Amino acid sequence: MSRQNYVFTSESVSEGHPDKVCDRISDAVLDAFLREEPEARVACETFATTNRVVIGGEVGLSDQDKLHDYMGRIDEIARACVKDIGYEQDKFHHETIEVTNLLHEQSAHIAQGVDASHNKDEGAGDQGIMFGYATTETPELMPAPIQYSHAILRRLAEVRKNGTEPALGPDAKSQLSVVYRDGKPVGVSSVVLSTQHLDESLTSDDIRLIVEPYIRQVLPYGWLSSETAWHVNPTGKFVIGGPDGDAGLTGRKIIVDTYGGAAPHGGGAFSGKDPTKVDRSAAYAARYLAKNVVAAGMAERCTIQLSYAIGVSKPLSIYADTHSTGQVPDADIEKAVGQVMDLTPRGIREHLALNKPIYQRTAAYGHFGRQPDEDGGFSWERTDLVDALKQAV
Repeated sequence: MSRQNYVFTSESVSEGHPDKVCDRISDAVLDAFLREEPEARVACETFATTNRVVIGGEVGLSDQDKLHDYMGRIDEIARACVKDIGYEQDKFHHETIEVTNLLHEQSAHIAQGVDASHNKDEGAGDQGIMFGYATTETPELMPAPIQYSHAILRRLAEVRKNGTEPALGPDAKSQLSVVYRDGKPVGVSSVVLSTQHLDESLTSDDIRLIVEPYIRQVLPYGWLSSETAWHVNPTGKFVIGGPDGDAGLTGRKIIVDTYGGAAPHGGGAFSGKDPTKVDRSAAYAARYLAKNVVAAGMAERCTIQLSYAIGVSKPLSIYADTHSTGQVPDADIEKAVGQVMDLTPRGIREHLALNKPIYQRTAAYGHFGRQPDEDGGFSWERTDLVDALKQAV
């Protein structure tokens, strides 16, 4: 039997964290190509450091003239991301950074496979395993530690950008240690927050006075108590932030992007990859299925694993684990999820409408636990399979 009383910790990082700056740029490049052509192929990586952003990888459009035109827009895309995040530091400023574009055309052999991708039985682009997870801990059916770590940083970004708290900078990290009793989250034993600030005279105590009201706003009532330990900017001043303080790279925050360590991870990053890459699309599908299983009342917790082989269209395996909370056998759930959704790479993309420019918004504050957007963003957060799953079991 699993433990019922424990403390579990997860962290989040803000949109201004160096790695998240890179994720944002990579996904903005992806969106630009998908806006031009829904079947565009993109594998974009970004590296950022003092005064420099380097973008590399492979891209493909059916119209080569348009491909060359879009190559010329990469500088503009990168600067727009940095500007929106809010970087105007001496050594990392959206107007003065040097942007190096090393993106290149997809190989002709790969392009042949892309041109044939309208075949329903197209294979996966690579081997790999992907996990999805859902739990009744929060209204979003996400683990509480990561969900509220994200919420803290989203709220601080809001008040920074709207001018309410101009002293805050873009770079920040949060960490929550959540207390569980009888398997349910009931409180917070410690709050850790490090946030960049633009006024060098501010102390750690000053920063806590700024951020504590917003942290209290987003956490459930009663979770903070006199016993909660606070560690706000524990190392002191934090003025130099972002890629000037620490180099950034696409794909280095895969646990922040998913479930905060509360569930397994297959190891593949998301940002900068078009939805033909099962690293991204099948991870979204697995979350979608797990969330619908929980929303259907079949379990309080559910993990779904999917596995793929390169060139093979159907998943090699579907695995479900309801962690002893299931109302129906796990084997029945495994059969049901394969019946209610086509889990081939193309089937996933069509079911979730993933061939759209919807990815830049996923680059910070988690890919899961978000509200579905009217334009199709976060479609994997819908719970529209509930009835079909109930009928399938």
